[in-house]
Amino acid sequence: MQIVLHAGAHFTEEERLVRCLLRNKEDFSKRGVAVPGPGKYRTLLKQTMAALQDAPPAPDARDVLLDLILDEETAERMILSHMFLFGAPRACVRNGFIYEAAAERIAQLSALFVNDQVEVFLALRNPATFLPALFDQAPQDDMDAFLRGADPYAVRWSDTINAIRSAAPDVTITTWCFEDMPMLWAQIVRELAGLEPGEKIIGGFDLLSEIMSKEGMQRFRAYLKSHPTMTEAQKRRVIVAFLDKFAIEEEIEEELNAPGWTDEVIETMTNLYEEDMARVAAIPGVTFIAP
Repeated sequence: MQIVLHAGAHFTEEERLVRCLLRNKEDFSKRGVAVPGPGKYRTLLKQTMAALQDAPPAPDARDVLLDLILDEETAERMILSHMFLFGAPRACVRNGFIYEAAAERIAQLSALFVNDQVEVFLALRNPATFLPALFDQAPQDDMDAFLRGADPYAVRWSDTINAIRSAAPDVTITTWCFEDMPMLWAQIVRELAGLEPGEKIIGGFDLLSEIMSKEGMQRFRAYLKSHPTMTEAQKRRVIVAFLDKFAIEEEIEEELNAPGWTDEVIETMTNLYEEDMARVAAIPGVTFIAP
């Protein structure tokens, strides 16, 4: 079976993505793709991960887990989404490393599903906005204390992805930038479900409709209807054009809780993030979805 693990990251529209998947549950099931409700597996996964800390998986652990999750549903592919798989927001950054526990946990799950095809899906977000979002959930009231002295300029997603690949080389990783999600939403959903490009899904513009005015969405849909043969790349260019004119400013602007950070700090971190994304895209076994 193909086991798809969507692991967040935190604050990357992860719950909205789950809701979109669930809206497609019936159609996906007809194609052999199971989308269990989160209530069926999140606690089970947490308990399973705790058990795997102490001992290797029992011979029947995989079958028992799947029976509990699938509840007699048959599938060739199963999508599980758990943004706490690598830890809670307040504990995501340790020793200047994002999701320090990720490599070990994916290795453990790979051992559990040793005869299955395990795929990890993970959205990446600019540390210049990601770290302040995590800091908002942290008990510390000082950014340096939250980072435990780590240099924010040195925080790299490529370190996390490389660690996962080293610990679980048979696991493939699909990733993308949170900042690009309005343009990539439908493709991300299709990739999660293992569908071909252009296949119909429900909610392909869920995120776009949250950040674009009602008038803009009406005009956008009318434009798509009048240009039915556009490629995905062409659609993305159209989305950019419509967002430029009809974006809801308060929905796309974000106030950062980053005490002591100047505009220059944020700009430098953003440039480093863009460089890091090039490194991520070049890692073997990684599919990087870009506009």
